[in-house]
Amino acid sequence: MRTRRGTGKAVGRLVGRRALAGVPVLLVVTFGVFGLAAVSPFDPVQQYLGSAGLTASRETLDQVARNLGVDVPFWQQWWNWLTSAFGGDLGESSTYRQPVAEVIGGRLGWTALLCAVGLAVAVALAVVLGVAAARRPGGALDRAATSLAYTLEAAPSFWVGLLAIWLFALHLGWLPAGGLTDPGTDEITAGGVARHLALPALVLAISQMPWFLLYVRQGVSDALAEDPVRGARARGLRERTVLFGHALRSGLLPVLTLVGTRTPEVITGVLLIETVFSWPGIASATSEAAMAADFPLLASVTTLSAAAVLAGNLLSDILYGLADPRVSLEDL
Repeated sequence: MRTRRGTGKAVGRLVGRRALAGVPVLLVVTFGVFGLAAVSPFDPVQQYLGSAGLTASRETLDQVARNLGVDVPFWQQWWNWLTSAFGGDLGESSTYRQPVAEVIGGRLGWTALLCAVGLAVAVALAVVLGVAAARRPGGALDRAATSLAYTLEAAPSFWVGLLAIWLFALHLGWLPAGGLTDPGTDEITAGGVARHLALPALVLAISQMPWFLLYVRQGVSDALAEDPVRGARARGLRERTVLFGHALRSGLLPVLTLVGTRTPEVITGVLLIETVFSWPGIASATSEAAMAADFPLLASVTTLSAAAVLAGNLLSDILYGLADPRVSLEDL
């Protein structure tokens, strides 16, 4: 039987192993970013100067290139950025004309808030609908929930976002169409953030709910056929206790694997949703950095996304290992 101290040591060793394995992955990812940016048709100097770059002299263009650090081969640009990043300097963003650390720091919290609320709503809806569908497999509710899941899975998140804006913002006027504050004011309040967060979080939840719903439905349905759950019913326990206290606990184990596998999908979904709703998160800065060939910002955002994927997989393995005593954390 696991002890709390032994479990903590096993988790620490797993985190250490994954951290060491993740270093070369992040190095390759950042190198690939600079390589792709080098062959991009976008000229960072022209993007930085804008229309003034069309009439600028060669001396001016060369000086701007030196200032931006793009007058050397891409591998040297990568090495310069990497050595500075290890020292805590992520470089200067040519898009926002400020340090990359400040750009990310000012946006990361809003993206984290959107992801947290959206995923929490998605899991809550998936659990309720999944358990209700699994209670009577093949019934009307089961067929309706399964059909809904497949339909939402096929719907692009940006399309759902535009439809939500048309319905709730333009047609009904219940919620704002986007942004973080109301037009004509820059004041950020808790109530205003909640109102502006509602639509993008709902769309994110809708885009992520289908797979969770299907996994919960299948997991709970399988658990209801197992002997321990049958025994709980035979002892006369209430149906609610059987469903949520026994079947759901066993049925949620496969859902834990989705925490890691769905991380890339969540990142992609957030990118589209933040763009549709003009949400001031870090994902929206990715497209702007790519269009402007903003190497330091692009490399930092991509590294952060790759680290999030690695962290998501690590979290799912830890949760699965802690939830299922048959799984050894040493083998993950």
